[in-house]
Amino acid sequence: MSTQALPTHDALLSALATVDDPEIRKPITELGMVKSVEVDEAGRVALAIFLTVAGCPMKDTLTTETTAALMRVEGVSSVSVTLDVMSEEQRATLRQHLRGGQAEREIPFAKAGSLTRVYAVASGKGGVGKSSVTVNLAASLAEQGLRVGVLDADVYGFSVPRMMGVEHAPTQVDDMILPPVSHDVKVISIGMFVPGNQPVVWRGPMLHRALQQFLADVFWGDLDVLLLDLPPGTGDIAISVAQLVPNAEILVVTTPQQAAAEVAERAGAIALQTHQRIVGVVENMSWLELPDGTRHELFGAGGGRAVAESLTRAVGSDVPLLGQVPLDTQLREGGDSGTPVVLAHPDSAAAVALRGVARGLATRARGLAGRSLGLSPAGR
Repeated sequence: MSTQALPTHDALLSALATVDDPEIRKPITELGMVKSVEVDEAGRVALAIFLTVAGCPMKDTLTTETTAALMRVEGVSSVSVTLDVMSEEQRATLRQHLRGGQAEREIPFAKAGSLTRVYAVASGKGGVGKSSVTVNLAASLAEQGLRVGVLDADVYGFSVPRMMGVEHAPTQVDDMILPPVSHDVKVISIGMFVPGNQPVVWRGPMLHRALQQFLADVFWGDLDVLLLDLPPGTGDIAISVAQLVPNAEILVVTTPQQAAAEVAERAGAIALQTHQRIVGVVENMSWLELPDGTRHELFGAGGGRAVAESLTRAVGSDVPLLGQVPLDTQLREGGDSGTPVVLAHPDSAAAVALRGVARGLATRARGLAGRSLGLSPAGR
């Protein structure tokens, strides 16, 4: 007959405190999700968990992780988990706890005290690989230990969910949206709310409201970096970002081609009108490395540096060329498979270049929000 001491209630709660809610990324004990936990004389533990909503997509993950945590407690012989759903009052308490006293419908990144760096990834035209750059920078920054979010603001051409390998829809706790997490990055996109592959047919005011909701109603938590994947060009979304998150900094993506570079300059120069800082330029599809080690510049050369130099002259402060990303089939494959190339093939040429850009962004001090350029549009 075993004389092993039974685990205490405190020991069981301590074990459960090591389990984070997969979406909120906070301990389930802190979120009020532990309904009860009891142990009998044989060491059998009965755990009851409150789910935030019925049909929570992560319920199996919660069951598996809580069972594993409890089984590591000395004296536990087995674990059974039952699931319940929070009441409206419990959800209201949870929302209040998560918002930390912040008013609902308030954009945390627009507040004067926000320490989150917001990068709006822009391009003058489509097809330059802006989304590929965005998701790989996000995955690389998260791999370095930063807390990262991606907002797919390319409403008409959303592609981030597939490229990040997001497999389930966001969970809604009343009017709070819990974004899915993939590769340690929180992700939200209009594509998660559109059935099938239907197009989004919206005009300016609807786009503005959707962006505002994604910024205010999504529980992003305490992020170090938020990346916004903007649509190509200088239209409604770019203007809305400037209005809603005035401290967002512009990251311009272009290709070496001179025609693309000229269009990218216009996308970057919108910062003159919106009083935003330009963090730098990334040149994508810079060259194709041949088997003999030589570089074949399919789209010409010099576009990225030309954009950086032009924007430096326009804004009156240094706009660096942050990196040049070569053509790499593994980059495309990573986007199709949902595992960014910086994770799937970290030693590939494209991954090395993208990780270099991410390291540069990661070393910028947190909390130095994009400062106003102090410029006014011509003629004012």
